[in-house]
Amino acid sequence: MYSITNVLPPVKVTIITCTFNSAKTLLWNLESVSRQTYQNIEHIIVDNVSKDDTLQILDQYAHIAKIVSEPDKGIYDGLCKGIKMAEGDIIGILNSDDYLANNDIIEKIVAKFNSDNCDAIYGNLVYVKNKSPDNIHRVWVGGGYNERLFYRGWMPPHPTFYVKKDVYEKFGCFNLSLKYAADYEILLRFLLKYKIRVSVIPEIMVYMRTGGASNKNILRRLVVHSEDYEAWKINGLKPKWYTLWLKPMRKIYQFIVHQIIIKWMVHIPPSHEKDSFMNSLKYKTRLMRLQKNTN
Repeated sequence: MYSITNVLPPVKVTIITCTFNSAKTLLWNLESVSRQTYQNIEHIIVDNVSKDDTLQILDQYAHIAKIVSEPDKGIYDGLCKGIKMAEGDIIGILNSDDYLANNDIIEKIVAKFNSDNCDAIYGNLVYVKNKSPDNIHRVWVGGGYNERLFYRGWMPPHPTFYVKKDVYEKFGCFNLSLKYAADYEILLRFLLKYKIRVSVIPEIMVYMRTGGASNKNILRRLVVHSEDYEAWKINGLKPKWYTLWLKPMRKIYQFIVHQIIIKWMVHIPPSHEKDSFMNSLKYKTRLMRLQKNTN
């Protein structure tokens, strides 16, 4: 099992966000990072030459450490650029239309790395509706880690995946030959092939808007299925005959369980209900101004 030196305070956490014409959703991302109780955060923005007000919005946030705006070959290329620039001990990815679940989640992530002496962590993810992000669509519970779960179509919620920079340096970045399944491939590589040590934070870490690129239509889903198989092949791994058919089925399971059990029996509050930037007058004033400028 791969192991590196334990991260000790002071720990710097790098959060990488790739943007492309992200003005309509970016504010939630930036506010959730800027309000973190943990102070040693490096927020890197890799922009693919946005034509809307993305760069103007970014200019309003002093917490951002680096902004690079230049053409790239897609989101995974942008993420690799950000990872190369990162100075943090721990690296996480927060998509431009996603946001952190609460103001102390980075503090909890750092504490988990130090208490468990692990190389990576993940937690739970909530999908919210794209046009009404206070409306929960489905819940992705990461659960405890067991490498055998990969063979049953499981993968950890990749937007909640935080990993030590040393892991990227030793085992590489995203595979740019994969257009849609590079996040799946890198998780297979890190967890199943190289067996880095992973721990779980059993709570919601990230809210993610629905409508990802890999789920737009049936044809796209077939392409993703092909790339999922390639992800195993690249790493010299062999899935079971049912593995890649179970993978999309898990999304249906998440939705059904949420509708039948979680939605009606367990209250999972959207992040705006408790001590969040969405209740802030400053946030609401800024949002109204930006909406006026972008309309």
